[in-house]
Amino acid sequence: METFLQTLASGILIGGLYAIIGIGMTLIMGVLNIINLAHGQILMISMYITWVLWHYFGIDPYMSIFITIPTVFLIAEGISKYFLHPLIDKDSILPENQVLMTVGIGMVIMELARTIFTSDFKSISPTTTLRGEKIDIPGYLQNSIHIANISISIPLLIAFSISIFLTLGLFLFLTKTDKGRSVRATAQDKGAAALMGISTAKITILTYGIGSALDAAAGSLLLPIYYLYPDVGPIFTVKAFVITILGGLGSTVGAIFGGLILGLAETFGATYISMGYKDAVGLIIFLLVLVFFPGGLKRFTKV
Repeated sequence: METFLQTLASGILIGGLYAIIGIGMTLIMGVLNIINLAHGQILMISMYITWVLWHYFGIDPYMSIFITIPTVFLIAEGISKYFLHPLIDKDSILPENQVLMTVGIGMVIMELARTIFTSDFKSISPTTTLRGEKIDIPGYLQNSIHIANISISIPLLIAFSISIFLTLGLFLFLTKTDKGRSVRATAQDKGAAALMGISTAKITILTYGIGSALDAAAGSLLLPIYYLYPDVGPIFTVKAFVITILGGLGSTVGAIFGGLILGLAETFGATYISMGYKDAVGLIIFLLVLVFFPGGLKRFTKV
């Protein structure tokens, strides 16, 4: 029973972090109507920025969010404006070409990371050298808290808490602001939104930036608990796609449940089957959902 509860707690915490990755992709797919296959590579940019800020400037990984989010947002805005929007804006160009563009963007980002940082694995190491002096990793990044006999990783708990905060902030933005309502209107019916005076071109670019900003937050939150290397991006692209399909295309609430399901599936698979089959369990659930519930959880969440 203790093992079950421990696994359940870990699965929920990691699932909350996965959820904001999935929400980012869901937003982009809902408005741009394309599968963003560079989503994981955008997250990887944030992880590398976080690592540089820690390794060279001694900035706490979680504090780096205030730098990574606006930086990645601006990068994503540029990608959307100069590479994706020209394709989306032309009806003569097939949607497949837009998806291929995201593949190309992802490959370029990945190889740039390999050129700049090499293929070595990087992480938030116990100590690092800053201006010739060794500094220790913040103690809370290595500790856990204990509730009864359940051990909860402090980094995971912090990441989960920040994920909840960001998710609530996004929902407030989408429901309480004019820009947020414009995003929702564009996702529901781009033609009708344009007739109502909404600049769908600007909303499309903005949405790609917002989805990528959520990705950036996830990257900073992941680095203390995950290794970083240039090929890590596609792993999280697959996870984001699985979450999006599980939750139902265009459903932000569904993406939250999709992230939790994937997190639980991975942790229970690692505990009761094998660590080597952790990712396979999530993919099996993904295939079962495609076969039996092709609309994902959207039909149950009504969002």
